[in-house]
Amino acid sequence: MNITDLRSDTVTKPTPAMLQAMFAAQVGDDVYEEDPTINTLERKAAALFGMEAGLFCPSGTMTNQIAIKAHTEPMTEVICDITAHIYQYEGGGIMFNSGASVALVHGERGKMTPEQVEAHIRPDNIHYPPTRLVALENTCNKGGGSYYTLPEIAAISGVCKRHGIALHLDGARVFNALVASGENPQEYGTYFDSISICLSKGLGAPVGSLLLGTKEFIKKSRRIRKVLGGGIRQGGYLAAAGIYALDQHVERLAEDHQKAKQLEAVLNEADYVEYVLPVQTNIVIFKLNDRYKDVDFVAALAEQQIHTSSFGPQMIRFVTHLDVSEEMLQHVLQVLHSLNKKQVTV
Repeated sequence: MNITDLRSDTVTKPTPAMLQAMFAAQVGDDVYEEDPTINTLERKAAALFGMEAGLFCPSGTMTNQIAIKAHTEPMTEVICDITAHIYQYEGGGIMFNSGASVALVHGERGKMTPEQVEAHIRPDNIHYPPTRLVALENTCNKGGGSYYTLPEIAAISGVCKRHGIALHLDGARVFNALVASGENPQEYGTYFDSISICLSKGLGAPVGSLLLGTKEFIKKSRRIRKVLGGGIRQGGYLAAAGIYALDQHVERLAEDHQKAKQLEAVLNEADYVEYVLPVQTNIVIFKLNDRYKDVDFVAALAEQQIHTSSFGPQMIRFVTHLDVSEEMLQHVLQVLHSLNKKQVTV
């Protein structure tokens, strides 16, 4: 039995057709803006989201951190949910790279309301850091793949516009949100000042994220990318994978969502599960009861060639993706059923 890796959708490998596209790519030096494949990818992604320009980067952490630095100055503040990736999983980069502080909002499954955003905007007072940026995450990783709809985004955008504050999207899994909601990515450009999209999660590219915005914003961001060590030379081989992913792997995300729903259904019936967060996309987060400790549960799955990981005390996360076949899914479902029957002493 092959290993079924449910730790993350970042573990995907290029398909044979994607590799073929990579080998056939035309390349140049991107620091001179002469790589034709990177240029094509940047234009393609920007147009898809109704933005003027794009910037190809190695990772979503880099695109997020570039955006934050471009929108803020030292001693200013960023509003985000307390579970946001930019706060939890980017190594303290907001402080280190931008010298900015963070106003943390306790949203619902990673999602902030317009009222919460407005309540966290600082008054004009010398004691407080001025609010410069609001950052949303779509989908919300720690929220179990929950997502903002366009009406919810529009309402928060309205708050930001009234107060002259920039709005950034950490769209690491934004295509999952778009496939689940059926909404049009073009509309995103009317609400966000910058957008980060990831190609190396559910879309299956080996490397890469894009930062989207106005031409002036991307010009500024390109300089920041250079300072952070993100200047790319013949990166068109990687960009070709991104182009292939955008053309071929977006609609198939619905398959990952369906697999996640099947996992949710089995886990909701398991006697070792306290609760499962409602599944909307490709992330399944659940809490174990005292039948298992999280480390023991992870170990029990590993014995059955299923890789997963703890996501907090007694919390487990599964993530479905294009490298989880139907055969693998059925194996996981069978193992989850079998664990349900065991009497385990902890």
